[in-house]
Amino acid sequence: MFDKILIANRGEIACRIIKTARRMGIKTVAVYSDADRDALHVAMADEAVHIGPAAAAQSYLVIDKIVEACKQTGAQAVHPGYGFLSEREAFPKALEAAGIVFIGPNPGAIAAMGDKIESKKAASAAKVSTVPGFLGVIESPEHAVTIADEIGYPVMIKASAGGGGKGMRIAHSAGEVAEGFARARSEAASSFGDDRVFVEKFITDPRHIEIQVIGDKHGNVVYLGERECSIQRRNQKVIEEAPSPLLDEATRRKMGEQAVALAKAVNYDSAGTVEFVAGQDKSFYFLEMNTRLQVEHPVTEMITGLDLVELMIRVAAGETLPIAQADVTLNGWAVESRVYAEDPTRNFLPSIGRLTTYRPPEEGEFGEAIVRNDTGVEEGSEIAIHYDPMIAKLVTWAPTRAGAITSQAQALDAFAIDGIRHNIPFLSALMHHPRWQEGRLSTGFIAEEFPNGFEAPKPAGEVARRMAAVAAAIDHLLNERKRGISGQMREPDLLRFESERVVRLGDESFRAVVETTEDGIAVAFADGIEWLVESDWVPGEPVWTGLIGGEPAAIQVRPLLNGVFLHHAGAAAEARVYTKREAELAALMPVKEVGGSGKQLLCPMPGLVKSIMVTPGQEVKAGEPLAIVEAMKMENVLRAERDGTIQTIQAKEGDSLAVDAVILEFA
Repeated sequence: MFDKILIANRGEIACRIIKTARRMGIKTVAVYSDADRDALHVAMADEAVHIGPAAAAQSYLVIDKIVEACKQTGAQAVHPGYGFLSEREAFPKALEAAGIVFIGPNPGAIAAMGDKIESKKAASAAKVSTVPGFLGVIESPEHAVTIADEIGYPVMIKASAGGGGKGMRIAHSAGEVAEGFARARSEAASSFGDDRVFVEKFITDPRHIEIQVIGDKHGNVVYLGERECSIQRRNQKVIEEAPSPLLDEATRRKMGEQAVALAKAVNYDSAGTVEFVAGQDKSFYFLEMNTRLQVEHPVTEMITGLDLVELMIRVAAGETLPIAQADVTLNGWAVESRVYAEDPTRNFLPSIGRLTTYRPPEEGEFGEAIVRNDTGVEEGSEIAIHYDPMIAKLVTWAPTRAGAITSQAQALDAFAIDGIRHNIPFLSALMHHPRWQEGRLSTGFIAEEFPNGFEAPKPAGEVARRMAAVAAAIDHLLNERKRGISGQMREPDLLRFESERVVRLGDESFRAVVETTEDGIAVAFADGIEWLVESDWVPGEPVWTGLIGGEPAAIQVRPLLNGVFLHHAGAAAEARVYTKREAELAALMPVKEVGGSGKQLLCPMPGLVKSIMVTPGQEVKAGEPLAIVEAMKMENVLRAERDGTIQTIQAKEGDSLAVDAVILEFA
């Protein structure tokens, strides 16, 4: 077994690998760029080596720097994590030449399966069902259009070396193919150093289901069940679960056996994932193979009880797999939510900045449920523009799917982040979505259920009442604190606050009588419902946790003038608590309208200007591209929302812009 390994990665996955290595008694070496000098993975590792500037192309993607870091520290093996160099055939070859072990598949397997074009050829040769498409390299937009016309629309344009939704576009027409080809090729070059793309038929209403495999260097390969990854946006997974609510045991076995046969055909000897696109009728087609550890591997670990990182390390060291196929059992259900630094109310555009608050939910066992949070940040960490926007992976396990979803929803309610925009409100809303809860999934779920983008729904029903009860209890607690302020003209015992309150929650009002009892704060609503609100919450804490009518709950709390902003169960609203007379007067206050200008194109996210596609004086039509802004390895085309004439251009190619910076103005 190795004494010391180097992790050629950063963030969450680097921290995840360090935890397993530490448990195995293996020392770890971290590498870091200028942007990651103070990162959590650097602090956790036993040693750390600086490898260059913030840009991945000058640091994490430079093979020679990783090899040199191994020689400098005496690391015997390298775990690549996912992304960066994890699927580059040249990387394990360079390590082997230097006498260093690659904790991943052999270069031949990467060459055969890591490349999407080659993997489809291999799958076809092995008589695995594949999606119709063109497997050759496409050199021009015109060639791509010709192929797409032959296949039939819609088509998927994909980077051959891609992953994580990068270098991928769906096209419904020849025009979209031409533009998508250029964007996919550009993203592929910047993200993977390989601009090859291919085209295949896009299956309508598909589900994304993948099989986890693990092999050793002695010819043994087993599959560890499946993961459903159908909840995606921009072809990037958002929520994953294991097992899939679609599959029965017979279909699971067929998919697993195909995955194993494919892996054995290329002598696969590490953890890998065979991805399938599945129809609602349980038909399935080989999509690609990821020759690395997947982001969503924790859900498989939770239902199998296996540590995939440990298995990868052991088989890399030459050990035989400790399990046979008959030993693999699936227990319970696991759900994973990817917490991203992005603004779901602005079309999920990336967000950067410092985490002024980072309070994840407590990890561990809670009754029958388990909560796990894999992260690479801590309070005070900075989310930079240079890398993937994922902050954490929140995973919950329970004996049933409904239990895992309930546990996930509760954990999301208890997850507090400030300083940047994030997608926790969206994830929370998803957990309460009826279609998700019923398991009626497809990769088009988000686009179909949120066609106009996401806005946190207004609280209603039981959710609204719980939020109103907590708002009233918080207000009552603050009033009690006021009684203890020294130096008041009247003694605290002589101060009296009205017990009758009106809680204004968004557009809805609740009348209630609020009083302190021995066990907590009693909130009696005007319609006869009375709840005891019990909590140890103190002002300033970002999450209120406690019991409402005997039921556990967590509610996000942010202070407002004369009130609080609450987020709970996917719903959000401002809450203000008034006396009866204050409520009457507040109803007379005019609402200030927020103005805006439609004559400017504003940068919707912090990003780098890749291209300005218009000139002053040019007339544009609605829908025409105006500029391309790159953020967190994704290119975003900004289009005209209406017809107009360009008056002035305020930004130029290469500029690094803040959110809402003016790019150009219309006449």
